[in-house]
Amino acid sequence: MQRLLPIVAVLALLLSSGCAMVTMKQVSNTDYVMAKRGDILSSGKLSALSQESLSVIGLTDSDCGKDMPACRKTVATTEGLQTEQRLSTLAELWMQQAMALTPKAKLGEDAQLSPEALDAWLETARYSYAYLFFSGRTPAQRALEDRLTQVRDYYNYAVQQTSSAVFQRTRARAMEGEDILRPVQVDRWTISTRFDQLKLQRIPSQLVSASAVSFAGMRSSYRRDGFGAELVAVMDAPALAMAVEREEGKANLPVFSEMPAINATTLLHFSGDTLEQVLATHDIQLDAYSPDATTSVMLRGQEVPLAGNFTAAYGLWLAQSGFATESLRTLFGRGEGIREPHIYLMQPYDPNRRIIFMLHGLASSPEAWVNLANEIMGDPEMRQHYQVWSVYYPTNAPIALNRYTVSKAFNKTLHHFDPSGTAPASHNMVFIGHSMGGVIARLMLSDSGEVLWNDALTRFKLEGDRLKRVEARLGPLLHFSPQPNVERAIFLASPHKGTDAAGNKLGRMIGKLVRLPLTILGAFGDVFMALQDPGMADGRKPKAPRINNSIDNLKASDPFIEVSQTLPMQPGLKYHSIIAKRKPEVATTESDDGLVPYWSAHLDGALSEKVIVSGHSVQETPEAVMEVRRILREDLHEVDGVTH
Repeated sequence: MQRLLPIVAVLALLLSSGCAMVTMKQVSNTDYVMAKRGDILSSGKLSALSQESLSVIGLTDSDCGKDMPACRKTVATTEGLQTEQRLSTLAELWMQQAMALTPKAKLGEDAQLSPEALDAWLETARYSYAYLFFSGRTPAQRALEDRLTQVRDYYNYAVQQTSSAVFQRTRARAMEGEDILRPVQVDRWTISTRFDQLKLQRIPSQLVSASAVSFAGMRSSYRRDGFGAELVAVMDAPALAMAVEREEGKANLPVFSEMPAINATTLLHFSGDTLEQVLATHDIQLDAYSPDATTSVMLRGQEVPLAGNFTAAYGLWLAQSGFATESLRTLFGRGEGIREPHIYLMQPYDPNRRIIFMLHGLASSPEAWVNLANEIMGDPEMRQHYQVWSVYYPTNAPIALNRYTVSKAFNKTLHHFDPSGTAPASHNMVFIGHSMGGVIARLMLSDSGEVLWNDALTRFKLEGDRLKRVEARLGPLLHFSPQPNVERAIFLASPHKGTDAAGNKLGRMIGKLVRLPLTILGAFGDVFMALQDPGMADGRKPKAPRINNSIDNLKASDPFIEVSQTLPMQPGLKYHSIIAKRKPEVATTESDDGLVPYWSAHLDGALSEKVIVSGHSVQETPEAVMEVRRILREDLHEVDGVTH
């Protein structure tokens, strides 16, 4: 035993001397990914790379949590770290500080940043910016490195927080009537702003982070990775709804508006031409860009992709629009509703992008196009060549009246943006209509000749003074030529020949509920009443005349639908049909979608006809969206020479 004691003593001495004891353990896939990519932004803990940098200079993340300023000072001044290590670690440490100082904001509200919190976000952006552009290698040279992605995200998130704070201060200044172009001063920081590319007509009411919202009802969210904060500038939307019995002429409603939500991307530029100057400056430039118009920007002599979100503005607008309730109120003529068409531009007008014009159906609104419009705007190739316009109109009005007023609103909008009619946007346009919107679209592309007028002469026995009065007022509704410069049309579940559903028991019941206030008829109210009671010509007051509404017009037996289906569309127009049928086992020719039968939706001469198993709202299905995209890509090839 005594012989063993010296041996044990020697072993104990060796162990206490610090000889390494290396062991091995299995690392799971989750731990591997988190070790490589987890950071303060994604997990709430410092990244492995920052912890490694701290370890090199004898610190731990626990040490830093106890005294953040002292930790950052040590990282900034202690030798032993490479420039990239130092800058990226300081960026993450400043983000840790900024997140701790920033209160959580409720949905739809901006967090109110204290000067200390804003200072921390600006330092986060500064050190991220320095790492990205002043640490010795370009972003392109380290494009596949996880650390680049992490620090780029720190920069983008810091720019988002800064943009929100600057917006709040700028808006408050605007409310006081002060100069909004004057730089924003926050303690030691001077922040100049430039928003001219967004072409804002007024100060937004709200600035929303695109990454902070998601939307139920939208299948896809389209965005582009890159530099910058993805935001939505929200404007006050024009009021379109009003009491349905309100007298004509009490308000001048706008005939068009750009969508009251604009996708924007902001960047921060720190002044200085060297790393030392960038780390010392307190002068910053905040620039805003339209991701639709700008795909890349020059930062410090390097071209980098501009981040962009192409879904958020559209989703936010629809979520806040109240269309679903408003369109039903309009249909049934109760409460607040709309009484005339309004054209919405889904993005700021671009004279070089061709127009896709969308017309929704009965009891509907632009919300009917949520997924189709999102797919078009989310496709980079289509976004480059098309812009989407959508009409919102009172679907209880007679079809002839809606064709007239929608056409008038559309042409007023065209003339406003392109008075000479020479811009590429005004040529080779595409019309897309669903349900009754497809019927209206077809009539806008048809030639009435004297067919509708001659039918009215016979059916209403027009003669004498009554004929003159009716002809002067009703003539514009029954005489029309095709909308010029439309190159293609797509009709989805459109009852061109009417539908028996409008005349069955349920259709008659709904038709009776549909109320048509005279304000909907506008200047044509008296002539529509005159058609119902010839006695008006003799001065007699008619007894509660019933004017046919849109549901009456959609009956297969309705005289207007019977005559209008025979009108020829403009020569050379390329048109396509997408038709729905509820029951796959039923023969296509005998099928219907619950409202529209195949025989009514079918059009002779269509370049293509796609039948999809679906209910009437076929435009919402992935199959219909894919077919529309196929047609539009074919259109791009034929008109713009785009190859795939």
